[in-house]
Amino acid sequence: MEALTTAECRTFEEIRIGDSASVSKTVTLEDIERYGAVTGDANPTHYDETVARASRFEGIVGHSMIAAGLISNVLGNRLPGAGTVYRSQSFRFLRPVYADDTVTATVMARQKGPDQGVVVLDCTCVNQRGEEILTGVAEVVAPAEKLLVPRKVLPELRIRKHEKYDRLIARAKEMTAMPTVVAHPCDETSLRGAVEAAEAGLITPVLVGPDNKIRATAETAGLDISRFELVAAPHSQAAAAKAVELIRSGRGEVLMKGSLHTDELLREVAARESGLRTGRRISHVFVMDVPTYPHPLFITDAAVNIFPDLEAKRDIVQNAIDLHTALDPAVPRVAILSAVETVTAKIPGTIDAAALCKMADRGQITGGLLDGPLALDNAISPEAARIKGIRSDVAGQAQILVVPDLEAGNMLAKNLSFLANADAAGIVLGARVPIILTSRADSVRTRLASCAVAALYAHARRQRTAQAAE
Repeated sequence: MEALTTAECRTFEEIRIGDSASVSKTVTLEDIERYGAVTGDANPTHYDETVARASRFEGIVGHSMIAAGLISNVLGNRLPGAGTVYRSQSFRFLRPVYADDTVTATVMARQKGPDQGVVVLDCTCVNQRGEEILTGVAEVVAPAEKLLVPRKVLPELRIRKHEKYDRLIARAKEMTAMPTVVAHPCDETSLRGAVEAAEAGLITPVLVGPDNKIRATAETAGLDISRFELVAAPHSQAAAAKAVELIRSGRGEVLMKGSLHTDELLREVAARESGLRTGRRISHVFVMDVPTYPHPLFITDAAVNIFPDLEAKRDIVQNAIDLHTALDPAVPRVAILSAVETVTAKIPGTIDAAALCKMADRGQITGGLLDGPLALDNAISPEAARIKGIRSDVAGQAQILVVPDLEAGNMLAKNLSFLANADAAGIVLGARVPIILTSRADSVRTRLASCAVAALYAHARRQRTAQAAE
């Protein structure tokens, strides 16, 4: 489609019968999604390949009004052009618009009047094979005076994609559902999250908490929990303790937080005698789907360790590497973040970053490629790293971002969520089993992604245990 730099018009007096103008555009799948996003038209023939193939179209088709919209493009931009007022239209749609069709829209002046300023135009749209898609008539009021102004640059409409989460969820679905103990799912959000993950084939939940309250929640929300095991516990603290006990007895390989407070659950997890402690520090990892970044971005720790010391950071890094390796066997690139990329005693985090990199050199951290300190721009932008003259296999393409403290990590994760339209799934690591921490604000896709990440990690642990026993 030819780019116009000015908005101009042909006035009513300038238009002659037979004058015509055209535009052409190749319609993409993303155009179809954009149109649906703007109009709310969710007809599955436009999005679902299975449904579309079963229809008479035998494949995904665009909305018919996409072609009609190109007629509006010609009228508003070319003939008559800027200042045109649409009065009416009458179209017949003869063929569907398929993804990757090139549609040419043409208008031709047929009649001027009878009212002053009114122009009647014949309209057609054809595809790249010359087949008619649309025919009809449009009636407009043409401008009475010349208009010539700079053309407005329209904003790019981005479709929020979930390919990264979709791939994780699809992989987890290929495996057996992971037995998961859900602690105190006594509100609709937490219970629905467990039910939806079970329906997706990701987990097999054991629901722990006040049975009457869980059943009442299910009934109010219209959720069927009849096929799930229910273990009674009188209140949230007892539910947390019971859930941990079930994990210790081998009843589950994943622990999932319900509607109780995070501290309440982690207190039982961290109990010295009855909890799920290991030799590793417990830490949280956000697995973020950032639309503008090419792969999942791990951020740690933004939820558990407030001001971790060097030893705690070692475990935080190792936990994140182990998780990444469970999801992707390639060696992950780990950026230790700070405000600057040089080591200085004025910023203690830079010294920790340098120490962590040396610990990796000496085998105290394994499985990842570390670099730091790195400022955020140097960690994720190849151009920023190039300008700063940083030569590194990590800089500009980090997959794991290790923050200096919880405040920095929490702000980074929320900035990505609210300013970059990112989704934030996440789990807690370092205990005997992965722990799913979901938020009331999480979308369905984010809850499923958290369950998928935990299930994939648990499957990897199961496989390592089996290999070690051979």
